[in-house]
Amino acid sequence: MLTLIVFAPLAVAVVLLLWRGLPDRAVSWIWIAVSAAEVVAVLGAWWAYPGTGIAYETNRPWVPGAGAGYHIGVDGLSLPLLALTTVVFAACAVYSLRRQHRPRQFAALFLALQTTCLGLFVALDLILFFVFFDLSIVGMYAVIAGWGHGPDHRRSALKFFLYTFLGSLALLLGFIGIYVSARPHTFDIVALTRDPATGGVTGGLVLLAVLLGLAIKTPTFPFHTWLPPAHTDAPAAGSAVLAGILLKMGTYGFVRIAMPLLPDAWRRYAWAIVVVGVVSVLYGALVALAQTNFKRMVAYTSVNHMGYIVLAVGAAGLVAGSDAQARAVAVTGAVTQMVSHGLLTSALFLLAGVLYDRGGTYRMDDYGGLAGDTPRFAALTAVAAFASLGLPGFSGFIAEFQIFAGSLGSAPVAVALALPGILITAALFLWALHRVFLGPARHHLPAPADITPAEATAVLPLLALSLLIGVFPRLLLDVVEPAARTVTDLVSR
Repeated sequence: MLTLIVFAPLAVAVVLLLWRGLPDRAVSWIWIAVSAAEVVAVLGAWWAYPGTGIAYETNRPWVPGAGAGYHIGVDGLSLPLLALTTVVFAACAVYSLRRQHRPRQFAALFLALQTTCLGLFVALDLILFFVFFDLSIVGMYAVIAGWGHGPDHRRSALKFFLYTFLGSLALLLGFIGIYVSARPHTFDIVALTRDPATGGVTGGLVLLAVLLGLAIKTPTFPFHTWLPPAHTDAPAAGSAVLAGILLKMGTYGFVRIAMPLLPDAWRRYAWAIVVVGVVSVLYGALVALAQTNFKRMVAYTSVNHMGYIVLAVGAAGLVAGSDAQARAVAVTGAVTQMVSHGLLTSALFLLAGVLYDRGGTYRMDDYGGLAGDTPRFAALTAVAAFASLGLPGFSGFIAEFQIFAGSLGSAPVAVALALPGILITAALFLWALHRVFLGPARHHLPAPADITPAEATAVLPLLALSLLIGVFPRLLLDVVEPAARTVTDLVSR
């Protein structure tokens, strides 16, 4: 079942590339249909999920001499991200319905990219994880280089590729270090979780390599510099996938690989991870506040929001004198934040694409008074902004509350230092809304400038799901909490 979910988009992508005579309109609707079918399939898997442990598991030899296999499955850590991936890609398919520039190649590329993202979140083998991790870099490079709209979009694509590919090499070195330390040698994540063998100085070096690769992908301070130009020059759908899904590959790697496979080293250096998280929270918020470019501002808020996740997983490693239940709450909050950020930031980037399509620029000071001309667009952007700053009733509040509540017992000083990040985020979003939608008009937009039905259909489900999680959080937490407790138990042993 999982194999079909993962590789069906890739199979359709191949068909679209080979079927040369297929009309562009049909290509768009096939893309939407496949994306919708993926959402339904994952919802079915969610419905049938037993609630704990790994489900829908497949384990076949792949490179048996090296101890690598085709091992896939889902649990409470990966199932929410699997669902998030299908929802975000479906939203991008609907948003791109009217795309005119090479729509067949664009749809095929996104379908192939969807396979790499789904494959990573179900991978239970380190080499399989690495393969999907690397392929996602290639796919996003092609999106930015081939469909970017900035004058330097190819340079931004190259910067993205070089940075993240360097991170993937560090990650591979870490995986090899884990393999060498294991007895017997294996890349199987489940087997390595049962018997983590890397400790001492070697464990610290291996953790450093793994963390470097994941931190660049996340990204955290100071490895974030590839992110703003990549987002600014990428098409709206590319930015939505980059922020909503690809960044989660780094944070997911923390809870899937670094914490359970390297528990000794994680506990030893948890304080350093907490520091990186706090700095990312404050730096991302402050730099976002200074931006005049709407899309670049949203990009820097990703550094801020990913910092909360790093803070939470670092605090979960501060075992001495802390409560196991509180640390499990922190990990639960980290996973919830991954889902919440994926939904809300994807919506914000799609809305940024609407702004650029109408006005030809992301500069906030070139607009003003848009609420009068585009009331539906203004309303959706305001909802997405308020949800992203952590307004109660939306998923961001649930995530941040759990992160701070779970981290308070083990890292109270870090929590106190990170809390102003929420205030700064609120200020930057309110200031952005004021500059773009209120005050005197400073723009000359076409008459039918408000959001189109296709664009609204792409954004509304993302905001609705954030609202659903915010009002009924148990729908998500009942799946995440057992897996989060397992992770904290593995770190504590």
